[in-house]
Amino acid sequence: MMKKPLLTAAAALLLSTTTLSFADDVEDAIEYRQSIFKAIKYHFGPMAGMIRGKIDYDPAAFTLHAERVAELAKMPGDGFIPGSDKGDTEAKASIWDNKGEFDEHLAALAENTSALLDVSKTGDLDQIKPAFGEVGKTCKGCHDEFREE
Repeated sequence: MMKKPLLTAAAALLLSTTTLSFADDVEDAIEYRQSIFKAIKYHFGPMAGMIRGKIDYDPAAFTLHAERVAELAKMPGDGFIPGSDKGDTEAKASIWDNKGEFDEHLAALAENTSALLDVSKTGDLDQIKPAFGEVGKTCKGCHDEFREE
């Protein structure tokens, strides 16, 4: 007779652990992608300052920031796991409803930041500005469609 209550308790414990683990995974995924976007913003800021003339243009510093952004831009997709549309996030549910379109935005971000990195190596601000603008448009396009304000 003792086996049935023990098995029931063990099953309940296993299910609660699985649920907690999933919740942790979701929270970790949200924190992961938010951290990456914050790091992108951190590196994007000085580049924007240089583009707008608010910070003296430093080709080496610009390229360093462009390198960081190009690497970071490849990473956020890993943080958009199923179920991570709930919780402390500004991600719209449309990300998961239109995953293919969202993935295209992420691919465009990676492509455009890579192009910005390439052109940043020329040191020619006149060539860099349009590439920087394309990255900004890519960010805005995704935010407009897939991010709660």
